[in-house]
Formats: sequence, C-alpha cells, structure tokens
Amino acid sequence: MNHDILVLYYSRSGHTAQLARLIARGIEELPDMRARLRQVPPVAPVTEIAQPPEPEDGAPYVQKQDLLDCVGLAMGSPTRFGNMAAPLKHFLDTTGAEWASGALVGKPAALFTSTSTMHGGQESTLLSMALPLLHHGMLLLGVPYTEPALSATLSGGTPYGASHVAGGKGDNPVSGHERELARALGRRLAHTARKLVTAR
Repeated sequence: MNHDILVLYYSRSGHTAQLARLIARGIEELPDMRARLRQVPPVAPVTEIAQPPEPEDGAPYVQKQDLLDCVGLAMGSPTRFGNMAAPLKHFLDTTGAEWASGALVGKPAALFTSTSTMHGGQESTLLSMALPLLHHGMLLLGVPYTEPALSATLSGGTPYGASHVAGGKGDNPVSGHERELARALGRRLAHTARKLVTAR
C-alpha cells in the first residue's frame, strides 16, 4: 500500500518548484512512499480575474483533502522579506477547521525555500513556515549535520530545511549540495512518516 506525502509549495519563478521536485524524488526513494505535488494559487490585493480551477503548468492546486489524505507534509515558499510568500500564508490561514479537528497532529513535516541572495532570509523564512505547523501539532524535521553536504555547501542548505540561492537574476542552477540536501530531506521525511504509520 502506498502512503502519500504532500509536497506543497508556492513558486513564482520556478526555483521553489525545482526544490519540491527534488524532495519528491527523495520521498519516492523509499518503498511504498509516494509524493503528492501540489501548489497554492497566487493571491493579489484586488482580484480582477478569477484563477482557473487548474494552473496552466506545474502541479495541481492544493485542496484541503490533500492535507487529510497524506501521512506527512513538505512545504516550501520563496522568501518575501524574510518571511513566507503571501499565497502560502493565505492558504494556511484557511486551515482553521483542520486545526480545530487536529487533522495534522502527529504528522511529520519538513520545509524548503529559495532566495535571491545568500543572506536574503532563508532561515527566517523556514522558521516562519514552521510556526503554523507547530500550532497544527506537526512534528518538524530538519536536515541533520550527519548529512556531509550540510557542512560542505557554499550555497543553500540549512539545518532548518532545504534551500536554494537563485541569484539576483534568478539564473543560478540548483547546486550539487542543494540537490543532495533536498533529496536527503525528502528521504528523512518519508522514513519518519513510514515509521509513524507502521507504529499505529
């Protein structure tokens, strides 16, 4: 039987989506574990045109049922002034019913982000995403220093989650260490989720 882990993200220029796919690959390295890639739709202060029910490209838009169906969550956002992007925050702000019912309590979670610059708020963005998940009672996982790439990386990668430094023009490819750490985080999330499911 396959167990799904929700890989939920917002990505405007594609860098966070790249990390999402790498984390999904790490998840699916474990037998019986499957990644369910989903994105949140964009938001604007004034909505002139409704978003189509499905995005033109990338993963489908997330539904609340995705949260209920999955045994774990990987969540990612680009940095916006050291914080998660508004579309992801908007989605999280609508999960009051899931919070009240305890739908996510005890499920493992991991985080990822992309920034333009090395010190552009990667760690604070990851921590900002952690806060609502703690309120939901989720079990947060980071990247341990037993991953050699965490000490060797000269670009992205933090103990708080996977990350990528996209560059001021957004033209930096995902580095080898960033790639390695994203997949390692996916594997760790899948491994933990599988242990928790089998322990029930």
